[in-house]
Amino acid sequence: MIVCVCNAICEDRLRGAARAGAPCPRSAYANLGCEPQCGSCLPYAAEIIDEERASLLSVDAQAA
Repeated sequence: MIVCVCNAICEDRLRGAARAGAPCPRSAYANLGCEPQCGSCLPYAAEIIDEERASLLSVDAQAA
């Protein structure tokens, strides 16, 4: 699924940036070599990043 039409960023790439440590959409986009253009994707991108980071924290907690 496309998250950002302006930069053609799909959900999988955004989740990968979150797993690589990006805490917010702007840093995730920078990790992907671009920056937000119109900004309409930022709320949805933030939800995806939050989900991915919560998932990682859950995995870390189970491993401990």
